[in-house]
Amino acid sequence: MSDSRQGTEKAAASQRKDVRRNKQILLDAAAAAFVTSGVEAPVRDIAARAGVGIGTIYRHFPTRADLIVAVFRHQVETCAEAGPALLASCSSAYDALEQWIDLFVDFLVTKHGLAAALQNDNAGFETLHAYFIDHLVPVCTELLDAAAAAGEIRSDIKGLELMRGVGNLCVGAENDPSYDPRTLVALLVAGLRRPQLPGSGAGRGGT
Repeated sequence: MSDSRQGTEKAAASQRKDVRRNKQILLDAAAAAFVTSGVEAPVRDIAARAGVGIGTIYRHFPTRADLIVAVFRHQVETCAEAGPALLASCSSAYDALEQWIDLFVDFLVTKHGLAAALQNDNAGFETLHAYFIDHLVPVCTELLDAAAAAGEIRSDIKGLELMRGVGNLCVGAENDPSYDPRTLVALLVAGLRRPQLPGSGAGRGGT
C-alpha cells in the first residue's frame, strides 16, 4: 500500500472518529437538557451545552424525533455497558448489582417525555422498547446470576422481573418532583439478599 493511500485512509479514520466523538458530545448535551427541561428543550440550549452551532445539531439529527430516539438509544447503550464494567471493578457482585440498579433508576426517571413524544408513532415506540429489553435484560440477568453464584442473593429472581419491579416503583417520579423512588428501590434490592441463618455471618455481604 502506498504512503499516500495509507495517509488518506488514516485521515478518513480520524475524521470518522471525530464525527463519532462530536455526536457523543451532542447526545450527552441533549440528555442533560432533557433532564432539566424535558424532550421539548430548545435546540439552542442543547447546542450551547455542547458548544456547537444549532446547524451542527440539525446536520446530525434533522428532526427532534431523530434526536429523542438517538438519546434514548445512547442512554440504553451506556447503561448496558456499565454492567460488565461494574462487575469487573466492584468488590462484590451484589455491590455491582446495587450500583447498576442506581444507574437504571437514573435512566428511568430522566427520560422525560419520551413516551408522550412517541405516542404518534407506535411502531417507533415498539422498536425502542424492544431495543431497551434486548440490551438491558441480559445485563441485569448477568448481574443477578453473578450475585446468586456468589451466594449473595436468592437465585429465583429473573432480570425482567426485577427491572419491572424497579420500573413500577419509578412510576410517577417524572411528574412529582417530591417523589424519589430510590429509597423504595433500595429496599427492593436489599430484599434479594439470602436470609441470614441464626449464628452465621451470611447475608452481610459487602462488609
